[in-house]
Amino acid sequence: MLIDALKDRRYLVTAGPWRSLLHLALTALIAAPVGFGFWILLLPWLVVGQEVTEGREPKPAVVVLMILSASLFAVAGPAVALPLAALERRRMRIPAPHRPLTSGPLAWFTARYREESTWRAVAYAVLLALAAPLLWLGAALVTVFETVLLLSPWIAEWRLGDLVIHGGPESVPFQVIGVALLPVLLYLAGAVAALHTALARRLLGGADGLRDRLTEVSLSRARLVDAFDAERRRIERDLHDGAQHRLTSLTLQLGMARLDLPGDSPAAEPLGRAHDQAKELMVVLRDLVHGIRPQTLADLGLPAALWELAANSPVPVAVDAEITGRLPERIETTAYFVAAEALTNVAKHAHATAVRLSLTRAGEVIVLEILDDGRGGADPARGSGLTGLADRVAAAGGKLLLASPAGGPTLLRVEL
Repeated sequence: MLIDALKDRRYLVTAGPWRSLLHLALTALIAAPVGFGFWILLLPWLVVGQEVTEGREPKPAVVVLMILSASLFAVAGPAVALPLAALERRRMRIPAPHRPLTSGPLAWFTARYREESTWRAVAYAVLLALAAPLLWLGAALVTVFETVLLLSPWIAEWRLGDLVIHGGPESVPFQVIGVALLPVLLYLAGAVAALHTALARRLLGGADGLRDRLTEVSLSRARLVDAFDAERRRIERDLHDGAQHRLTSLTLQLGMARLDLPGDSPAAEPLGRAHDQAKELMVVLRDLVHGIRPQTLADLGLPAALWELAANSPVPVAVDAEITGRLPERIETTAYFVAAEALTNVAKHAHATAVRLSLTRAGEVIVLEILDDGRGGADPARGSGLTGLADRVAAAGGKLLLASPAGGPTLLRVEL
């Protein structure tokens, strides 16, 4: 990068100055047509501004031209700025902030006009157009001035303000000044080129490109969560319809065989143990299926599932669920498993005697709060499952807040 080249002590003997000069020359060529068009559109505004400043009423024709120029800029500005931004990104190797679109031209332009990055490109084009005259004028003046200083001994007569200088030995000191100014001008060119590059990266890439990429990452993470939930439901169906059904049939057959077998038979005791183990395994499997996707949550919704959690908790839980009706599946699933994990943590670690669980709505936000009167001091770093809860909530587009001072109480708040 140009800024890195400027920091090199050997800058003047590297290709850095020539790259900077080439960069500025290409920038001036690109800025010329953009600046010309922009100043043409700006001309009616300048005329109206001058007339208003001088206390005269603007002419209707000029006002109409001013309105037309503003309309043309609003419509054609992005159409000009987008190709310009693409050219500058390619020239300066700036990652494009736009996500690719596969739809038609009209949809493409509609989507682009809604993006912040498009209007950043318009701002860059306006700044480039405003700087174009200064860039051309400054480059011309510096080039003529430096050329005159370097060639002053061979110029018969030239003026420096009111000072008239004749060529020959009298101009040698000015030639020395011109030679001494060369490194300064080369560093100045490098600084201007680096400043332009930094501005272009800020407006044409920068935060907006990062924001778009983060949005895509968030959407991708949400899709992964949905895929995980779908796979979990498939496993639940397979266990419920397959393994649980076969285990139930096996338990019935063992029970019937146990009834038909005489009590004094040598096989009676092992068969009885097998029957009891099959029944215990049915309970384990039923609890496993229930943990994957609780039937109450699927059939009756989140409030009913929270009441069921409270009923099964070893710590007394008071439930205050103000929400009625069904919520989006991702919200229900996330809130349920957060509540289940939080109540498990309370039972294992908090030494609490009472828990209050509330489910409320604040506008478009669903708020789940679990408050316990335990000893507090909950710390995600100690492996209490809070980090996993935070990840689950974040994947659903929400946030998790925790207040757990030493000595309690502990408040876990989830906003979805």
